[in-house]
This record gives sequence, C-alpha cells and structure tokens, in this order.
Amino acid sequence: MALAAALPEAVEPKKKSSVLYAFTCSILASMASIILGYDIGVMSGAALYIKKDLKITDVQLEILMGILNFYSLVGSFAAGRTSDWIGRRFTVVIAAAFFFAGALLMGLAVDYATLMAGRFVAAVGMGYGLMIAPVYTAEVSPASARGFLTSFSEVFINVGILLGYVSNYAFARLPLHLGWRVMLGIGAAPSVLLAFLVFAMPESPRWLVMKGRLADARAVLDRIAETPEEAAERLADIKAAAGIPDDVDGDVVTVPKRRSGEEKRVWKELILSPSPTVRCILLATLGLQFFQQASGVDSVVLYSPLVFQSAGITGDDQLLATTCAVGVTKTLIVLLAALLLDRVGRRPLMQTSSGGMVVSLVGLAAGLTVVGRHPDAKVPWAVGMCVTSTLAFVSFFSIGLGPMTAVYTSEIFPLRVRALGYAVGVACNRVTSGVVSMTFLSLSSAITIGGTFFLYAGIVTLSWVFFFTCLPETRGRTLEEVGKLFGTADAGTEAEDDAAGLLQSESTT
Repeated sequence: MALAAALPEAVEPKKKSSVLYAFTCSILASMASIILGYDIGVMSGAALYIKKDLKITDVQLEILMGILNFYSLVGSFAAGRTSDWIGRRFTVVIAAAFFFAGALLMGLAVDYATLMAGRFVAAVGMGYGLMIAPVYTAEVSPASARGFLTSFSEVFINVGILLGYVSNYAFARLPLHLGWRVMLGIGAAPSVLLAFLVFAMPESPRWLVMKGRLADARAVLDRIAETPEEAAERLADIKAAAGIPDDVDGDVVTVPKRRSGEEKRVWKELILSPSPTVRCILLATLGLQFFQQASGVDSVVLYSPLVFQSAGITGDDQLLATTCAVGVTKTLIVLLAALLLDRVGRRPLMQTSSGGMVVSLVGLAAGLTVVGRHPDAKVPWAVGMCVTSTLAFVSFFSIGLGPMTAVYTSEIFPLRVRALGYAVGVACNRVTSGVVSMTFLSLSSAITIGGTFFLYAGIVTLSWVFFFTCLPETRGRTLEEVGKLFGTADAGTEAEDDAAGLLQSESTT
C-alpha cells in the first residue's frame, strides 16, 4: 500500500512535469521556425505583385525566390560556431535580429537590388533558425518524447507558412506598390517577441557540460528527465562524451581544452576521412536532407499560385484561397505527425510518407499534363485531380519527410560535432532547395510543368529505397545510445585519443 501510494507522488508527476517543461522549452525555441515559415509562405503570394510592380523577368523572380537558400548557408555554418561559443539559446536571439532586419529591408525596398539585400539578411537568420531550433530541442528533450518535441520545428514552419498565405490573402487588396511591402515587412514583428522569450529558456545541458558548468547542467537535467536516476545517468553520459572523467565532480570543473586546430580535425573526421561509423551517419544525414528538398516540395509551396494557375484556376482571390487550403492541410497533418513520431517510429512514417508522395506527384503531373493539352477548354476532373493531388502531396510530406528530417538529423550526431554536423546537413538541404526553387520555372518551360512533377516523382521513388536501406529506427533511444545503431566498434581505439577521437568518444559511451 505504501509503495502504491508513493508511486503517483514520486514518479508520475515527475514524468508529466518533465515533459511539460521540455514542451515549453521546445515551443519557445521553435518560435524562430514560425518566422522562417512566414517568409517562405508570404513570398509565394507576394511574388505575383512584386513581378508586376517592379517589372522583373521570370529569371529574376526565380533568383529572388531561390537565392534565400544559398544565402542561408552563411547563417547555418555561423550558427554551428556561435552555438558552441555563446550557447544554444542566445544563438536564437541572433537569428531573431537577422529576421527583424531582413523583414524591414524587404518591406521598405524601393527596387530589386534593395529587395535582394533584404533577402540576404533574412536568409542569414533563416540559416541560424534552421540549425539551432532542432538541435536545442533535441538536447533538452527526454528520450521518450524527443521525436514529438523536435518535430515542433517543422510544425511551426508550417504554422508560419500558413500565416504567410493568410497575409497574402489579407493584404492583396491594398494598392499594388503597398500590398507586397506590407506582406513582407510585417514579418519583423514576431522577431521582437522571440528575442524576449529566449530569456525564459534554460541553456542546453549538453552545452553547459561542454563548458564545465556541471551544477547548472544537473539542475536542467533534474527538470527535463523523467526520474532522478535518468538525470544522473544522462549527466554521466554527457560528461563522458565531453571528455570529463567520471570521478570528476563539482559545480564547475575544467573541461579538457581543445587543442589548436581541433576544429579542422573534426571537419576532417566528418568529411575528408570519416570512420565507417561517421560515414554512415553522414550518408544518412545528407541523403535525408537532399531527398527532402529534391522531392519538389518547395516548388509546390513557393509556386503554388502558379501551379494552380496552370491547373486552370484563375483570379487572384481564388488562387490565394486555394493556396491557403494547402497551408491549412500542411499544418494539421504535421501536428498529427508530431503525435505519431514517438508512437509509430521514424521508419514506418518515412516510408509511408515517400510512398504516398510518389502517388500524389504522379496524379498532379498527370492532371497538369491534361490541362496543358487543352489550354482553351475547362477540364473539371483534371483541375480537381490537380488540387486533390497537391493536398495529398503536402499531407504525405508533412506526415513523415517534413518533420522527420530535423528530428533524425538532430539526434544521430555525437555531442561535440552535433552543431557542426547539423550545419552540414542544413547546407545540403538549402543548396538542394535553392537548385529546385531556381530551376522550377525553367524546367516547366523546357519539359512542361507536368513533366517537372513526373521528374520529382522519380526522385521520391529513389528516396523510398534510400530510407528503407540506410535509416535505422531511433525511437525511444537516448542521444548517447543512437550512435550504436550505426556501428561503433570501429571507433573504440580512436576514442582514446582526445584530440583526434573526439567524435568517437560519445559513440563508445
């Protein structure tokens, strides 16, 4: 009886409070993703009016839409260094500052050059936000809820995209020279709120240990772990990964200093001469990030008004309203995915997602091809197929491949290279997205818009094979355990060398 009475008091409230606390931290960190999503969503509609007002060509429009992804590389690589230097949460403040400045520049732009300058500044913030939100969330989440909480980044991106679509619809009736500037400029407001909310977030316990602040790390772990035993075990694992001997304890300790040129050696371990274990992790990361964007999702999101226009839907109000339906669908489905990640697992959702995307893309391509062959006649069933296939495509994307990329990438890298490793993945993601965004109009002219989506369908088919063969299940495992899934036997001896074997030191714990 005494034990039964004690369990609800000692265990169950701890479990609920720990997840609730991590939930709150994840919400705050993921606010950066709302701003990022807003920029993506609002540009899809604003582009219609920018082209008319500034009288730019299709090539200039492609560059304007896609260059954001290349510019964001600056932010993503800088964020890896910054987050290890000043901490994860204050890196979020830097992201907010860039978003704020970029939105103001775009909103006040008087010509194409100024608009491009604003895109550059906003893109740097985008790179920071893409990298830091999932990394921070993964590091403050208990293992049992890590997939759910890390997926918040993708959830909030979709919320932002939806808000961008709504902004398009709300301000479309303003004068041409004013409407698109308000759409873009209003994105500065959430950045101010984000900068203040950061002060309610704790620092990542893994970063605190890397800085030798064991007492602060222990305090955070006590709040996010489900039991005191789990908190102690996770602290021991993180200390081992950071190179701190197990018998060393105290409030503040000295962490083994990185030797000169160590960062270059870490990059060498990641890219130039990786061990078999690291090679598998890097392959999984780059493949996942590449296929997410090569699926053509940015073509659907950024050019959705053009896609629906090609499907036979005319009128700005109709186009923007249909685009809003895409945003609502993506947001609702990604919320469902967040609930399923830790229940169903990563692999089943990923394979279901890519399989459904193939079918949807084939349907969209077929519908667009039929409509394209009858430009002077309405083909209601083909228009319906295009709209239905588009909604199905974003649904299948949002149930797996969308949120899974951030979740999976943030949890498979070892501690000391997690930030930099994630930055490499984001770089691959942004380059691929940039290529897709900046070639969509040209591809559509060369092989028709239907042929372009047939091409995307073939790429997603290859992604299904990749996911099936290269991505192990990580559900329910701690970050320190995940490395074992990729094989760590080869790293055992290298881990003894603190200078050259930092990457392996966590994998062998």
